[in-house]
Amino acid sequence: MNSTVMLSNASAASRLEEVAQLLEDQGANSFRVAAYNRAAATIRELDRPLEEIVRAEGLAGLDKLPGVGETIARLIHQMLITGRLPMLDRLRGESDPITLLRSVPGIGKVIAERAHDELGIETLEELEVAAHDGRLARGLKLGEKRIKGIRDSLASRLGSIRRLTAASKGHAQPTVSEILDVDREYRQKSDRGMLPMIAPRRFNPEHQKWLPILHTRRGNTHYTALFSNTPRAHELNKTFDWVVVYYDGLGRERQCTVITAMYGPLAGRRIVRGREDECIYHYIHPIIPVQPTKKVYDGFSI
Repeated sequence: MNSTVMLSNASAASRLEEVAQLLEDQGANSFRVAAYNRAAATIRELDRPLEEIVRAEGLAGLDKLPGVGETIARLIHQMLITGRLPMLDRLRGESDPITLLRSVPGIGKVIAERAHDELGIETLEELEVAAHDGRLARGLKLGEKRIKGIRDSLASRLGSIRRLTAASKGHAQPTVSEILDVDREYRQKSDRGMLPMIAPRRFNPEHQKWLPILHTRRGNTHYTALFSNTPRAHELNKTFDWVVVYYDGLGRERQCTVITAMYGPLAGRRIVRGREDECIYHYIHPIIPVQPTKKVYDGFSI
């Protein structure tokens, strides 16, 4: 079993309650807010430590807890293994994935920034998956020796992700039409001053609330969108062009980046980075995206 950090049930519940409060303050769907509060209440009432459940049953043990569900179970598991909850950091405006990635031997500043900006990697778990599924080799041109060192280091810190890579291959991503519609909603509401603001920790010495954040939904998929606050975005003056979109997927949160294409057949168009071929098809054969809905779904978990 992977080693865990010392995290009491009360501390884990408090973090989930803070997620719920921040989501509510930032205008997220009320059922999503309720899901985090429900999971927090379950954890506070447990008669055994979460750490004991994970050691005995792993992620499956958390998933079986009433009111938790697969996505929140993975977040709890992440807290117990790493001591961190990147989603909470982001909602607070404190997310700094570059520093986290740089903590891995073999990942320097440049590689960390490219892994984040080009591959959308924010967590050590996602870095481990990318080290195994070939993205570090293909996308960042890292040599096998360095990748092996990264794998070994992450295996020591995190243990095996167990089947995530294989499962990811069959995961159906949202269509680019849907992602681009979220991007449209975010930029329009941002331009009109309709979104709550958060104060990002990076590149913000005066702690000003300048970064708009959107929580929205298409069908059963929850989305969060923010302008990119990465070093690369600032360097290229793309802070208010690049939009990072987070969404539910594979029982965990995934992400992509939407940008304005600078050249080629899509020049001047909004595209999902890494899915350019699909974007070309989208603009030739546009698909009407699923609009947000207030329908209550049975078994709604997050």
